[in-house]
Amino acid sequence: MSKIVHPYAHRLVILRDWKSRWFATEQKYKDFLKSDVLIREFLEKKLRGFYVSSIEVERGQKTTRLILKTSRPGMLIGRSGEGTIKLKNDIMKFISKKGLKMADELKIDIVEIPNPDADAHIIAFMVAEGLEKRMTYRRVLKQLVEKVMAVRGVEGVRIVIGGRLGGAEIARTEELKKGSIPLQTFRADIDFAREKAHLPYGDIGIKVWIYRGQIFEEKK
Repeated sequence: MSKIVHPYAHRLVILRDWKSRWFATEQKYKDFLKSDVLIREFLEKKLRGFYVSSIEVERGQKTTRLILKTSRPGMLIGRSGEGTIKLKNDIMKFISKKGLKMADELKIDIVEIPNPDADAHIIAFMVAEGLEKRMTYRRVLKQLVEKVMAVRGVEGVRIVIGGRLGGAEIARTEELKKGSIPLQTFRADIDFAREKAHLPYGDIGIKVWIYRGQIFEEKK
């Protein structure tokens, strides 16, 4: 029997780092984990449409830092930092409402993604956006696959969508692939993302794999 492993988890330590970075005793571990999961869910829902690729959490003794990686930092920061202040207040309200464990100080770092067309999360959201605008799914997939393959360094892309495509009664899956996607190669830099397109007749699931070449350890 074959087992499907998440491409990110498959490369932890080898190529990837954890998205939550902190140290806790046994008593605090479950509180911190619950806090991280709920904050992530809250931000993913709130920042949908802001082209956020990943949300990372760093906890120190006195500060908690949220690192938001986005392709459009201007949308998040707003005029003279108004957006960041509002977002911070919203997070603090959510934390106090849910009674979550948090350090005294909360910091939000917004990091710009240098190459958004080679980021699976951004591409997955673009697919969802195209489907929600009622564009034909074949056209959306074809355009985005061409767009990703045009980026320097990208060696393969695969996009799979599943659901009531085109409003059909029976759900089915469609996929478009170009180049290679070596999922079992540890040093292969594969970015993976899941997203949902919300349509009147139901959600359409989206999965995106982007292969950005192999990473070799630098000679010491």
